[in-house]
Amino acid sequence: MKRQNPVYPFAAIVGQERMKEALILNIVNPSLSGVLIRGEKGTAKSTAVRALADILPEIEVYSPDPFQLDPQTESDLLPELRASLGLDPNLTTKIEKRKIRVVELPVGATEDRLVGSLDLERALKTGEKRVEPGLLAAAHRGILYVDEVNLLDDHLVDILLDSAAMGVNTIEREGVSFAHPARFTLVGTMNPEEGELRPQLLDRFGLCVNIGGVLDLDSRVAVLERRASFDEDPEGFAATWADPSQKLSAAIQEAQKLLPKVKVSSEIIYDIAKLCLEVGVDGHRGDIVIHKAVKTMAALNGRLEAVKADIEAAAELALPHRIRRQPLQAIADNLEQVRRAGAKK
Repeated sequence: MKRQNPVYPFAAIVGQERMKEALILNIVNPSLSGVLIRGEKGTAKSTAVRALADILPEIEVYSPDPFQLDPQTESDLLPELRASLGLDPNLTTKIEKRKIRVVELPVGATEDRLVGSLDLERALKTGEKRVEPGLLAAAHRGILYVDEVNLLDDHLVDILLDSAAMGVNTIEREGVSFAHPARFTLVGTMNPEEGELRPQLLDRFGLCVNIGGVLDLDSRVAVLERRASFDEDPEGFAATWADPSQKLSAAIQEAQKLLPKVKVSSEIIYDIAKLCLEVGVDGHRGDIVIHKAVKTMAALNGRLEAVKADIEAAAELALPHRIRRQPLQAIADNLEQVRRAGAKK
């Protein structure tokens, strides 16, 4: 049977290597706290997000379960979360496999739609916490995609970034609280011409990528040819890219297994801190993100130890949006500053 609504293959996207790398790093290691992709419309931002999710391995979930719990590691949470929905905690549950979801947050979403809501009257009268799960529950173990994140209310962006960093979502109403796992890969996209994020929020994204249209003539022709082929025969086009897609999926799975074993030497840690000082990064979040990123890059390359080359590659994704900027200075200028500092190593 033919699949419905075929997705453009991730491996077939022309160029945009930094964007693809940042997305893969966050899939391998969600603790990187997401990626912000800055660029004009029509630069394959949303295509890349959906395409990457499409090639990832299926996950096991309970059925039904709006919280997307992992049966292998989160089974102890099931009775409480079931009770919060007004269901029998001891109800027999089956386990099924399904593809990782891309949950989209619309710009006009409310806080209740994002985090969920509590039946406060019931909680106060009976002590029972009856919950209406939000988008953060649906995004657990998946990808939360926020297009035009710069147009989202700052308060909602704060909630998103807190959940991405902590892996937990807490619903609080009048002293009554409820928490559930919310570990997801956060992807925000924006067009800088429509307004910037506040620096405090910009800093909370682990990685940031600036992208533009493909300028090389041959590559631009390849974009047109591949898109035309996909539109004419989506299934056939996807089949021609099945082998590289499977190889990428396998590499991601291997990197996820290898990541906990990767070591970062004291010398590498020292160089990370030195680089951040040289380019003028406020706070320590940049250092921490680079440390996580070099481990993830090592895992993706099948290594058990980070090397110096990983530092510069990670810094180009983790630092440009964190460097103190003068008025009208572009993040792209900061990238050049990071590269110059890295070249001194």
